[in-house]
Amino acid sequence: MTLDDGSPAGLFLERGHILRDGDCVAGDDGVVAEVRAAAETVSTARCDDPVQLARVCYHLGNRHVLVQIGPDLVRYHHDHVLDAMVRGLGLSVTVEQAPFEPEWGAYHEAHTHGIAHEHHHPA
Repeated sequence: MTLDDGSPAGLFLERGHILRDGDCVAGDDGVVAEVRAAAETVSTARCDDPVQLARVCYHLGNRHVLVQIGPDLVRYHHDHVLDAMVRGLGLSVTVEQAPFEPEWGAYHEAHTHGIAHEHHHPA
């Protein structure tokens, strides 16, 4: 990572630890750094209808797509095929540079303390 003054810095975390935008970390030397999510190319679909937004989130999740869900939006790594699907479900999609902080799955290691769970789709 790079600090605001351009200095390089390294950070070692225990496996499964998740840093989010706005979190702070302190080094052994007493320096405190605030984590800032970097902008990346994402697709953002906005919708005022919570049922329609939930439907889009369902279809993206069914394809194992990482999504960031907000009160009126769903964001995912840009993919023109997914954009077409979301548009087909009635939402408009904007491709933009924005921070991406996806939801972690219910069985993510940080929440299960390393317990493995299986995931199956019906045939």
